[in-house]
Amino acid sequence: MAITGNRTRRAVEVNATEGSGPSRRARPLRAATRGKVGRERAASVPSRLTLVDAAVHRVLVARSLMLLRWAVGVIFLYFGALKLIPGYSPAESLVMETIKTITFDLVPGRAGVAFTGAVECGLGVLLLTGWFRRLTIYVLGLELLGILAPLVLLPTRLFDSPATPTIEGQYVLKDITLVAAGMVLATTIRGGRLVTGPHTAQPTSRQGAPGAVSADEKLRIVLESIRADHSCSDAARAHGITPQEYRRWRDELLDGAAANMSSPQGPEGSGAGTVGRRV
Repeated sequence: MAITGNRTRRAVEVNATEGSGPSRRARPLRAATRGKVGRERAASVPSRLTLVDAAVHRVLVARSLMLLRWAVGVIFLYFGALKLIPGYSPAESLVMETIKTITFDLVPGRAGVAFTGAVECGLGVLLLTGWFRRLTIYVLGLELLGILAPLVLLPTRLFDSPATPTIEGQYVLKDITLVAAGMVLATTIRGGRLVTGPHTAQPTSRQGAPGAVSADEKLRIVLESIRADHSCSDAARAHGITPQEYRRWRDELLDGAAANMSSPQGPEGSGAGTVGRRV
C-alpha cells in the first residue's frame, strides 16, 4: 500500500508538473495580449481627440477670416452709430479734441464726431457685406490711423504717467487689436487665405479626388510608417487619415506579402502584383 501510494503521489506530481508547463508559457502570452489590447485602446482615445481637433481646425480655417471680418464690422457699426447720437459715445470728447487738433480748429467738434460716426457706420456695412473689399481696406487703414492719432497728439490726456493709462488711454490702446485684425483682413484682397496643414489635410490621389488614395500612395504611407516604427495613431496623424484606415492598409499589405511569398511561382509569377492590388 505504501508503494502504491508513493507511485500515485509521484504520478500526480508529474501530471501537475507537465500540466503547468503550457500554463506557465501561456501566462506571458495572455499578459502580452492584454497589454497590446490595452495599448490599442489607450491609443484610440488620442486618435478620437485628434479627429475632433482636425474637424474643428478645418472649420476654423474655413470660417475664421469671415467671422473676423464680421466681428470688426459689428464693432465699427455699433460704435459709429453711438457717435451719431450726441452724448451717447463714451469717446465723444476725445474725438472732438482729436479732430480739432488735426484740422487746427477748422472743423467744429460735433460735426467732426458725426462725420467720424458716419464713416464708421459705412465701414461696418462694407465689412459685414463684403462689398468693395479693396476700398474697404483702404478706408479701414485711414480710420485706424485716426483712432490711434490721440496716442501722438494727446498723450497727456491718455496717460497719467508713462506706465499708467487713463480710461480713455485704455480705450485707445485696446484698439491696437483692430489694427492687427485690419492687417489680417488686408491680406485677403490679393487672395490671401488660411490653409490646413499636413496633419489635417485629407489625403488625395494623384488625380486629386478628395479621399481617394491610390494603391501606390497607401503602400508608401504604410512602408514609411513601418520603417519609422510609428504607432497606428502617429502614422494616421502624420498622414491625415484615421487609425482604422491605416490598420486596414497595413493588414492588407501584410496579407498580400504573405500570399506573395507563399506563391509557388515566386515574386516573378502571378502573385507579384498581389500587394499592389490589395493595398
